[in-house]
Amino acid sequence: MPAITSVWASDLIDRVKPRPGEAALDIACGTGAVTRVAAERMTTGRVVGLDFNPGMLAVARSVANSGTSIEWVEGSALSLPFDDGSFDLVLCQLGLQFFPDRPLALREMRRVLAPSGRVALSVYSAIEHTPAAYAFVQALDQLLGPDSSTIKRAEHLFPEAHEVGDLMINQGFEQVDVKTITKHITFPSILDYVRFQLIATPMASLLGKRGDLEREIMIGIIASTTQTLLDPEMLRDGRLSFPQEAHVATALRAD
Repeated sequence: MPAITSVWASDLIDRVKPRPGEAALDIACGTGAVTRVAAERMTTGRVVGLDFNPGMLAVARSVANSGTSIEWVEGSALSLPFDDGSFDLVLCQLGLQFFPDRPLALREMRRVLAPSGRVALSVYSAIEHTPAAYAFVQALDQLLGPDSSTIKRAEHLFPEAHEVGDLMINQGFEQVDVKTITKHITFPSILDYVRFQLIATPMASLLGKRGDLEREIMIGIIASTTQTLLDPEMLRDGRLSFPQEAHVATALRAD
């Protein structure tokens, strides 16, 4: 996870500059990459990481953090278990695209923000703009059938930046600013990237019914096919290094 999440976490926090003494909520916090950076920057105040997945939260709790202490809460982005106006800052890194009701999730973010509170979120752009992901879904379609890449393609639900901005404005945010950002992501190998996708993400269900040996063989085959679809420059020295594009949005709660 750090190969991807830590790269984007610092960028997101840099854009909103959490201040000591504030209350910050990280929605869909996963293993807590953004939450911990916020806590380090703030040093005092309240920092909460919320996720629907108890397994993710278990990992988050196991990782030590510096700065202010973190509250880890299991809950849904569609029904945040907090009072109105509880937070100065709401964060959501690469999570909005997964929520079954995105407008409701944004309304919940707005509800728990204090007047003039800030929100910062990011979503992946068009999958074609992240070469490794695009090669991977093409390999899945070739080897496991055309429906097998549905979950991965759903991560890239917002191909255009204005789609994110329009959605936020419609749900009561103002001074919405959306920038399309590219970061460079590195994995030890193409095999590590594909194994991560098929074991540590919801795509694990694709190979879930296979035995350990059969699963590893299939991961190797998918990795080899993915490799043939990538620019060799991304595979120098055996590592996988590729650009990853996302839309990063900041806004204020409209009073």
